[in-house]
Amino acid sequence: MSIEQIIGSILQIYFYMIVAYVLLSWVPNARDSFIGELLGKAVEPYLSIFRKIIPPIGGMIDISPIIAIFALQFAASGLVSVISFLIGG
Repeated sequence: MSIEQIIGSILQIYFYMIVAYVLLSWVPNARDSFIGELLGKAVEPYLSIFRKIIPPIGGMIDISPIIAIFALQFAASGLVSVISFLIGG
């Protein structure tokens, strides 16, 4: 398994964690469950960075997870490029 595949797999797992956490916000009290709290501990520190910068649209719609996913994908692509350059592949 190459470095690119490992980074891609980690990115995909974290992406699904963010999506699951966002979907849990639509269900009342779901974030208070064990899985909701576990996902919150893993995802909320990353999302909080974007929530400080991007206010909710209309006071209700939080688009920060979408921007966070784009930023994560951009950073992962850059990391793969730098590692490929350093390794010479």
